[in-house]
Amino acid sequence: MGRSWLRPGHLCVPRWYTVGPEGWTPVDSSADAAAWARAAYADQTLVTRVGPVHADHATDGEAVTGRPTSSSTLPSLVVNMLAHGRLSECRELLDVATGSGYSAALACARLGDDYVTTVDVDSYLTEAAAERLDVMGHHPKVLTRDAAGPLPGEYDRIVSMVSVPRVPASWLRVLRPGGRLVTTLAGTGLILTADKSEDGGAAGRIEWDRAAFMATRTSDDYPPQLNELFEQVRDRDGDEVTDSPFPVLDVMQAWEVWSMLSLTAPGIEHRTGTEDDGGRMAWMLHPDGSWARAHTKPISRTATVHQVAPAACMTCWKPSGGGGSNTANCPCTGPG
Repeated sequence: MGRSWLRPGHLCVPRWYTVGPEGWTPVDSSADAAAWARAAYADQTLVTRVGPVHADHATDGEAVTGRPTSSSTLPSLVVNMLAHGRLSECRELLDVATGSGYSAALACARLGDDYVTTVDVDSYLTEAAAERLDVMGHHPKVLTRDAAGPLPGEYDRIVSMVSVPRVPASWLRVLRPGGRLVTTLAGTGLILTADKSEDGGAAGRIEWDRAAFMATRTSDDYPPQLNELFEQVRDRDGDEVTDSPFPVLDVMQAWEVWSMLSLTAPGIEHRTGTEDDGGRMAWMLHPDGSWARAHTKPISRTATVHQVAPAACMTCWKPSGGGGSNTANCPCTGPG
């Protein structure tokens, strides 16, 4: 792709968010052209949507709280994903997750507008991206679609700028034999590449390099996080308390560990914090009610770990013996 990522990417992000103590605050490009240029052409991700609120629609000066739900991905990662797609051997490309339109713009520059289709679940994003691509002189096919659902056409390449829990069956249906797909797996830093076989399946590999994207969604926002569980357990003693010879790890910054945990126990949420004395803390939470907390004192390289298994009652925190049910046989909420 050479230096093609230096195309007029600033046109894709007229507004974006910056994060602060109060939440996400919108930044308008018209307020400072120099800051706009620095942000747009730095190799960084610009968040453009938080929860259901697009930066384009956010009120100036007012912070928005929630999880990022769309962004303009850092240019080097977009180029890397397209490179994994081997576009030199491609006739028609499906770009999954239009977002700001930046990846579609690069694909159009490489293949030509007539050979690029880009889809996103968000109708506003596809409408805005189409308008901005038009200003840039590109006119790919821009569609509002759930990428995990039925898709139109046939393609030689599918490159996803959003992570998926598994490869959607619809991708294999529209991918031509010998075609190639590139995606990341949700909750991990793993890049999957796979080539379609004549029998309709696909065979591939996990690449050596790493990447992470936002996960696919089917509504305006992601499901609620485990905030209630976190508030209940953040300082609670576990049923099992052990000493670990290892210090607390920020799992989200250790991509191999994060990926392994996500694959073996999907749904884990990770939190980190600091004690009043400066000690490091980390929590692992799961929708089934199980959790673990580890803390390391400032002068120590070991950690104390508190754990509660899935079958613990979320009212009295005693083992319920319910075979995975949090309250089935609990003495305070169960039968009898």
